[in-house]
Amino acid sequence: MIRGIRPLLSGSTYAGMLFAYCGALASIPLLPFAMLPTLAWPSAPYGVQAALTLLVWAVLIGVVGLARTTRRALIAFARRLLRVPLPDPAPAAPTGADRLRTPLWLLLHVALGWTGALVSGALVLVGLTLPFGWFRAEAGLSLFGWSVRPGGGWQSWAVALVSLLLATVVCAVVAHALRWLAPRLLGPSAAERLALAAEREQRLAARNRLAHELHDSIGHTLTAATIQAAVAGEVLAADPVAARAALRSIEESARAALEDLDYVLGALREEKSEPAPTRTLADLPELFDRLRHAGAVVEPELSGDLAQVQGTLSRAAYRILQEGLTNALRYGAGGSIAVRAAAGPDVLALDVVNRIDPETNTGTGPGRGTFPTSGHGLPGLAERVRLLHGEFEAGPDGPLHWRLAVRLPVRLST
Repeated sequence: MIRGIRPLLSGSTYAGMLFAYCGALASIPLLPFAMLPTLAWPSAPYGVQAALTLLVWAVLIGVVGLARTTRRALIAFARRLLRVPLPDPAPAAPTGADRLRTPLWLLLHVALGWTGALVSGALVLVGLTLPFGWFRAEAGLSLFGWSVRPGGGWQSWAVALVSLLLATVVCAVVAHALRWLAPRLLGPSAAERLALAAEREQRLAARNRLAHELHDSIGHTLTAATIQAAVAGEVLAADPVAARAALRSIEESARAALEDLDYVLGALREEKSEPAPTRTLADLPELFDRLRHAGAVVEPELSGDLAQVQGTLSRAAYRILQEGLTNALRYGAGGSIAVRAAAGPDVLALDVVNRIDPETNTGTGPGRGTFPTSGHGLPGLAERVRLLHGEFEAGPDGPLHWRLAVRLPVRLST
């Protein structure tokens, strides 16, 4: 029983009724225009004039509902007063039958608003008039031979109480009806859901791409700079020349990281940012030099005509080798890092091999345990390779080494 009474005591019920009243009030300015046809046909019967006025009024309300600004305003008010979680409408204009959903909602909104206002208003008037005989009322309430007169004792008080209770029930019914209709008529249609899903997918893809850029570029340069700083600190007193070289390398790494960061932040702010840093296989010597300044022993083996690898494939290959070398610095067990890039007529082969701890198949060098790991490095590489229709393999290569091997089809480069 309490569960049934709860809507009558809830503020959201009367907020919903206020929303219905707003729909009724908003339709009043259209009523004079709806009465114009009756002025041109004054000899028509009263019933015909009333029906014609209601018909023209409904048409005018429907036309107002076709405006996209009307739909946006209705969604905003429904979220505020009905407390219905409605998403913003899709940027594309609805087509076909979807265009009629807002006019239909507006017509039902106005109809429920007027019905609720008239019925609840009459009930409240009865409830306030019967017990006190206000306004010197002489009218009474007669039903099945039983009549009640204003100020007629306990019967009038009972009828007044029931009238007020029925008025609250009308408010609850109207508010519930509007809440039930709102998601079905103001909510996204199937086509709009598809458009919203496509938009979310595009935003997610862009964010994932930026995340890959941050992880691959800035993650690598910060890793190298951290190791270079450690090396500079160790040899600062014993070998000032080597310390200065490490500091210069830190400066170069930080500058490269800032370039990447400026690009990513500009894209996140949806502003016109600087062109994205396009490092390709031609920039591998610079990458190897930064790693050597960090104290790594890099043994590159470059074969084939790498200059013929252009566009997306060359940029992706650079990022793959950069991530492989970053992982070797972070988690390797020290020693040399073998890097191989071989460009063939159909396949670009990339390999990075570094030492690992034979007992745990992990690194034990200074990088291990020093850097936090997100766990997204190898999965991100695998996803990048998959999008390029390549082959990806990463894991132990014998008891002493870890090997990253990637094969990319050259014919798909752009």
